[in-house]
Amino acid sequence: MSVVLLATVLLSVVIGLSLGLLGGGGSILTVPILTYVAGLDAKEAIAASLFVVGVTSAVSAIDHARKGRVKWRTGLIFGAAGMAGAFGGGLLGGHIPGTILMIAFALMMVATSIAMIRGRKNKTTATTHDGELPIVKVIVEGLIVGLVTGLVGAGGGFLVVPALALLGGLSMPIAVGTSLVVIAMKSFAGLAGYLTTVTLDWGLVAAVTAAAVLGSLIGSRLAGRIPEAALRKGFGIFVLVMGVFVLVQELPTPWGTALAATAGILAVAAAACWFLLPRCPLRTPLNRRTAEAH
Repeated sequence: MSVVLLATVLLSVVIGLSLGLLGGGGSILTVPILTYVAGLDAKEAIAASLFVVGVTSAVSAIDHARKGRVKWRTGLIFGAAGMAGAFGGGLLGGHIPGTILMIAFALMMVATSIAMIRGRKNKTTATTHDGELPIVKVIVEGLIVGLVTGLVGAGGGFLVVPALALLGGLSMPIAVGTSLVVIAMKSFAGLAGYLTTVTLDWGLVAAVTAAAVLGSLIGSRLAGRIPEAALRKGFGIFVLVMGVFVLVQELPTPWGTALAATAGILAVAAAACWFLLPRCPLRTPLNRRTAEAH
C-alpha cells in the first residue's frame, strides 16, 4: 500500500466520524481528501464523494434509527425531493469547470457555517420540537438543497442539518439522525447524474468507503452525549475552517494568499478576545445580544 493510499484511507475514518457524530461534513472532508491527498480530478473527487458519503450515511442512519433519532416521514419526503434536485444538479455539474464547482462548494460551506454558529435570532423562533415537519415545506426545502448539493457533489449534511434544525425546528440529535437518511438518498441520485460523464477508480472508492463506515460507527455512538449548543457551534466552526481552506487552495495566487492572511489575522484576534477579554462579544450568546439591543 502506497503512502498516499494509506494517508487517504486513514483520513477517511474522520469522514465517517464526522457523519456519525454531526450528521454532515462527510463531503466537506471527502472532496478535499480525494482532491489534495489522493490527487483525483475535481469532478472525479466530487462523484466519488457522493458514493462514499451515501454508503456511510446509510450505515450510520441505521444506528441512529435504533436510538430513536430519525423522523422517517420527514427524512424520506425530504430525501425524495432532494433526489430529484440532486440528479439534475449532478447532470449539470458534469459540464461545469472543476475550479468553479470547488469555489461554489467552499462559498456555501462558509455561508452555512455562519448560520450554524449564529443560531437563531431570538428566543421565540429558537423553540425546537421533534415532530414531523409540514410536507410542502419539506418538499420545497428538499428540492432546493438537493439541486445545490447535487451540483457541487456534497451529500448535503452541511445544508440538511441547518435546514432541519434552524428552519424546521428539530433538535440537533434528531436533525443529525434524520439528515443521514436524506444524505444517503440524495448522494446516490447525484452520483447517478455524475456517472454519465465521469469514470471512477472503484478500488480506491471501496477502500475509502470501508474506512469511512468504520468511522461512522464510532461517531454514531458518541452522538447524543455532547450538548446540543456545543455540537451545533462546533459543526459550524469546523465547516468554516474547511471552507476557507478550499477557497485558499482554489483561488488564484494573489487572492488565495490574501484570504489566508486575513483568515489567520481574524483567527488570532478571535482567540485573543476569547481568552484575554472577560467581556468578549464572542462569549455572549446571540439571543442575549439581541435582547440587549432592544
